[in-house]
Amino acid sequence: MSTKPTSGKNAVRLPEPPQPEDINSYKFFHSLGNGPHLANHFGNPETTIVFSGVHLSPSLTSRQADMLVPDLLVAFDVDHAAFDNHNGYVIDQQGKAPDFVLEIASHTTGRRDATTTRERYAALGVLEYWRFDDTGGEYNGAALAGDRLVSGVYEPISIDRVDDETWEGRSDVLNLDLRWEQGQLGWYDPGTGRHVVRLSDERARADNAEVRADDAEARVRQLEEEVRRLRNS
Repeated sequence: MSTKPTSGKNAVRLPEPPQPEDINSYKFFHSLGNGPHLANHFGNPETTIVFSGVHLSPSLTSRQADMLVPDLLVAFDVDHAAFDNHNGYVIDQQGKAPDFVLEIASHTTGRRDATTTRERYAALGVLEYWRFDDTGGEYNGAALAGDRLVSGVYEPISIDRVDDETWEGRSDVLNLDLRWEQGQLGWYDPGTGRHVVRLSDERARADNAEVRADDAEARVRQLEEEVRRLRNS
């Protein structure tokens, strides 16, 4: 790992990442709370990075055109302080590329995710590169796809069809099974078969949202009744 200073007011910071081109990464990752849950599952928060929407750069002096902004980045045994101070993941500062990167396909990114972006992640040395397409393959040709770096070249990871609505592949670096399930992204512990994202939390958020919507609707009806009463008085 690099011994260069990574903290202090003079730390070189990467530029702020561009705004996302669409909301797919939010819909299938952030809104489900997958990031915090995955981080809790992996443990070792001092040396594990689970993040999205920040620059992945070869070095601090790289051109912005040479940087990528993954929908999800996972790296083990790295310097969290350097990541924070540099406002992103800098490979020559960390001494290694990320272990895992995921891209969520969309109509604007799907084609390049499966072609040029794949080549760029391989060149950077990312050990596993995965792609998820909620349409079942309309955007990038496959519902779920993964590649593993072997001697500097990506080799496809086997994706198995579980049933008519489920595809699954094994991520060795995460020790998780990734699933395309009726257009949703699932993360499973292969040892227990359990979903590593706490579905009960997702249901609680959904239930709370429904309660808030019901309260708002009730308030609207109350205001409408008050307006009618005032008009008739």
